Amino acid sequence: MTKLRKIWDAGKPSLNAWCSIGNAFTAEIMAAQGFDSVTVDMQHGALDYSDLLPMLQAMRGSGATLLARVPWLDPAHVMKALDAGAEGIICPMVNTGDEAAALVSYMRYPPHGTRSFGPTRAAFAHGAGYAETANARLLAFAMVETAEGFANLDAIAATPGLDGIYVGPTDLTLSLSAGRLAPKLDRDEPEMVAALQRIAAACQAHGIIAALHCGTADYANRAIGWGYRMVTVGGDTRFLSAAAAAAVAEFRSLSGTTATEATRAAY
Repeated sequence: MTKLRKIWDAGKPSLNAWCSIGNAFTAEIMAAQGFDSVTVDMQHGALDYSDLLPMLQAMRGSGATLLARVPWLDPAHVMKALDAGAEGIICPMVNTGDEAAALVSYMRYPPHGTRSFGPTRAAFAHGAGYAETANARLLAFAMVETAEGFANLDAIAATPGLDGIYVGPTDLTLSLSAGRLAPKLDRDEPEMVAALQRIAAACQAHGIIAALHCGTADYANRAIGWGYRMVTVGGDTRFLSAAAAAAVAEFRSLSGTTATEATRAAY
């Protein structure tokens, strides 16, 4: 049983980290901070499969549940990520119940799915008996982030074998508002808050996990109150840029220098 399932079975929410930098050392640092799970982003992250595998290796000792967001609903991407050792898949742009069922199928060995057998690294990472336990242990998350997906919310949430719905609030907002609302995380518009609450309610009704991508811990805590049971708060790129900017700003303030002056003084 993964760490996430234990947390959810205990009735507690979980905190997820997000890795978009294709580097094993960066991933190792992220995984060491105490997150319950870490997701490697193969859709928008600056990385590919050759980065994913060593990142999973570097994070293995952290105890966090290791997930991968695949680039698209494609069996090759899903199965390769699982064979590399990912314990769950987050799949973008799932718009119908049939697409959610396809995702589940790609993740399960026969007779429950169509996953091809060849757990190259997964068999070593997860030990003897992987083939017998994989169907039950792996987590399948469908992303609802379009107007079509939102319209088919109940059909997606009712998909047998689907473990949860992961909400991408930026794409969902762009789609539901037809571009009227600017892209950002942590939506506070009444119409978007209502949509996010509806997704959480649908997940609760069908006994699956509602997960939300957030920008701040405060907003993530609000989402827990709406019924979300997994929240992501930022990621490696945001943490790196925010910490660097804060250090520079503090130094400039204390020293009374500007970036131009500091650059000139270096020559």
